[in-house]
Amino acid sequence: MTKPYEQRFPWNLDWNLLRTFMVVVEQRGISRAANYLGLKQPTISAALKRLEDTTGHDLIIRKPNEFSVTRAGNLLYQECSQIFGAVSQLPALLQSGAEELRGHISIATTSHVISDHYDTVLHDFAIAHPKVTFSIAVAESEEVVGRVQQNRASLGICLLHKIPANMKAWVLYREYFGLFCGARHPLFAAEDIALEEAEGETSVSFQTETEDGPLYPVAQLRARAKLAPGWRGVSSNLHELRRMIVAGLGIGALPLHVARPDVARGKLRQLPPYDALPLVNIYLLTNPMRKFSDAETAFLAACQDTISKVDLAARTYI
Repeated sequence: MTKPYEQRFPWNLDWNLLRTFMVVVEQRGISRAANYLGLKQPTISAALKRLEDTTGHDLIIRKPNEFSVTRAGNLLYQECSQIFGAVSQLPALLQSGAEELRGHISIATTSHVISDHYDTVLHDFAIAHPKVTFSIAVAESEEVVGRVQQNRASLGICLLHKIPANMKAWVLYREYFGLFCGARHPLFAAEDIALEEAEGETSVSFQTETEDGPLYPVAQLRARAKLAPGWRGVSSNLHELRRMIVAGLGIGALPLHVARPDVARGKLRQLPPYDALPLVNIYLLTNPMRKFSDAETAFLAACQDTISKVDLAARTYI
């Protein structure tokens, strides 16, 4: 049987080419990758050509004004991401066993995550373990899932249409969504607002308000109010969607507990319907295949402790 170190490919491969290729895919172009890495475009092109020669496959389709990755390229990118994730864990894993808990925790999260319970976990853990550091990246739910799957994040917090295969997920908290308009909107100053008064009004939307998206119940709420078809503005970021509503671009949906301070300040007003509002779960997501460091294990345990001890009703924000 051929031993791993006797195989030619891993010994002949320049591993830096994998990192370069991963950046090319994520930046969606050779020139963008060059700018990102601080290198010249011919250097990136030459590196890509060397990797294609080494693997024996075309990885990127090169055409003017077009960027696409071949099937082999997509498969290699997934493996590159796994390798990058594994290597990024090494510093934290090597710190295991120290008397004082040390390490780094990388969290991928959506902008929807506004939770007192989660904030309390972060605070208490940071006080108990001052040598542990954190990095938090905000992304769309789909990208959060990808980062966790590829071991590029310790854990993820996001919305899910369904729990991905080979992943573990727990409901961190739940939130109700309602429709809101800003102070500049004509309906804001109305004395009483009937549901039919919103019919035909322009709206703003989350990108995941699609039939197969985690916020499809919110799309159904917009349909129930018979808002105008399509949208005036769209964003994957809760704070930017709030901005569009406040600016008067259109009616939009927000979690009730997130909008409440703006309602109190006179910036937003909730619109009908007020009953049977959509309830959306926010999940804590992990990859069971990840080799968790001591710091990651401890933080995940702290999150799960809150989930187990605090009833879901108390973690449901109204």
